[in-house]
Amino acid sequence: MLKLVSPHIERDDPAPEVSLDSLLERVATADQRAFSELYDRVAPRVLGLIRRLLVDHAQSEEVTQEVFLEIWKTAPRFDTDRGAAMSWILTMAHRRAVDRVRSSQSGHDRDLKIGIRDLEREYDQTSETVEIRIEHERVKKAMGQLTELQRQAISLAYYGGYSHSEIAELLHVPIGTVKTRLRDGMIRLRDEMGVTK
Repeated sequence: MLKLVSPHIERDDPAPEVSLDSLLERVATADQRAFSELYDRVAPRVLGLIRRLLVDHAQSEEVTQEVFLEIWKTAPRFDTDRGAAMSWILTMAHRRAVDRVRSSQSGHDRDLKIGIRDLEREYDQTSETVEIRIEHERVKKAMGQLTELQRQAISLAYYGGYSHSEIAELLHVPIGTVKTRLRDGMIRLRDEMGVTK
């Protein structure tokens, strides 16, 4: 079982807290201190989001480590004009967790059908980038069709990584109200995006 280990770097003096956007821009220049601070600040939220999707703690820790490795490698592609650092990181974490679920399921299906495990697919980064951008635009457009309350609940749950009870506290509403907003919002999102059950 993998353990989450912070790439903690000793700091000489306490500095004022900088924005996540600034930290990510410094990570893009291979600044290990910035990466350490970024990790310390966002790892619990990233792990929380991934764990909600994967349930299995060991796999969740593994995927979280993969996300931080991806952050370190792809930080130069982060663009503040296209969104906030936390959204970028949580979108990456969500995508990685969903990929793990799909990979697990497809691996199981493949084993049942042909008895061969772990076939490698060619990786097309340009194609993946375009697919992600198109999917992001579809979701953004569909989110625009939700009520403000539904959009707020879904953003906190899926992009913010908050639990239902945490959202209820943040919004000062009963947990049942949060669940209703999430359920209604997800139904509307599914309909807007033309996704079938």
